[in-house]
This record gives sequence, structure tokens and C-alpha cells, in this order.
Amino acid sequence: MTSRRSFLAGLTGVVATAAFSGEARAGSFFEYLKARQKLNAEKNAKIRAAGKEPTISYKGAAEVAYTSMEKPGTLIIKTSERALYQILGDGKAMKFSVAVGKEGFSWAGVARVGAKRENPTWTPPPEMIKRTPKYAKWANGMPGGLPYNPLGPRAMYLFNKGGDTGFRIHGTIHPESIGHAASSGCIRMLNAEVIRLYDQTKVGTKVIVL
Repeated sequence: MTSRRSFLAGLTGVVATAAFSGEARAGSFFEYLKARQKLNAEKNAKIRAAGKEPTISYKGAAEVAYTSMEKPGTLIIKTSERALYQILGDGKAMKFSVAVGKEGFSWAGVARVGAKRENPTWTPPPEMIKRTPKYAKWANGMPGGLPYNPLGPRAMYLFNKGGDTGFRIHGTIHPESIGHAASSGCIRMLNAEVIRLYDQTKVGTKVIVL
């Protein structure tokens, strides 16, 4: 299987992924998630106390005009737009807002959906563990399942001729990251939307990242 390093040598950047399990609820990562959720709740409470509602810029997937020579079903991700286009044909596509790789972790290239998983397990790559040592306890894999699994409820695994690239299109426990360059390279979607796209996307589907 081709490693991330060798895959990236033929692309223009870097990628990674994320997830969590119930048995780690007493761990530092769970405590971080609790703190993050508390801060978000407090922020939203202050906004509502001022007589307003939290601003949500993304209103959900929409059918848009999109001309492409690619066949229906192809997924085209435009990182500069933070958008994923599912080609419908006849000059149309479904447009989804996504989170992409932050600076230093963005990438571009052509792959295919080589596998699909419900409630996917997360296995942090060595380079991620090196950057964040607390992830070392998940080196052999972190069981999937919401609400603590950062991969969300579904994942589509991107392959090239060498095999699994280590890059994914997946859900998220951080919906506030959608529309931003926030990930370690993987493509994050809202959980409801990744389930929808997962159900409509076949193994072997072409994926283009621009």
C-alpha cells in the first residue's frame, strides 16, 4: 500500500483524518471536546441573550449550474471554494460546502473511492501522532461512532493506483469548521450530507481535488 508520503510526492500538499470511542470518555481528548462544546454553547447563549440567533452562513446543499465533461456521479472538490460538486449531468451539479486542509495540509490530485465505511474507525497516521502525541494511544485504531468520533457517521476512502492514500471524505463532530480550511487534509462534510452523498456514491467513483 502506498504511504501518504509517496502519494503526496505526486500531488501538491498533505492530508489526514480523525475519530473517537466511548471507552476514552475519561481521557484528555474527551475533556477537550466537552470544553469545546461548552464554549460553543456559552457563545450561542450570549448571542441569544442579546435577542439574536447564531449566524449560520451555510444553508445546505443546493443544485447549481455546473458544466463538466466528467460523467454523472463524479466528485469534484474545489479547495479554494471549500466546495464539493457532485456531477449530475445536463450542466448541473449538487454543491456541498466542506472543510478542507488548512495551510500546509492542502493537496490536489485525482483519486477514486476505493472503499466506504459506516461508523468508520480512525487510525491516526504517524505524522499526526508526531505532531499530537496524545493520539498515540489510537495508533492501532479508534472505534467509530458518534458523538465523539471525528470522522462522523460515514467515510469514503480515497485510493490511487498504489492503494489507499490515507485521505478521506467524511463527516465531522465540528460542524463549525465547514466552509473553512480547518482539517489536516481530509474533506469534511456535515453528517447529514455525508450520509446522503455516501448512499449515492459507488465504490470506484472518480474524485478530483483542485
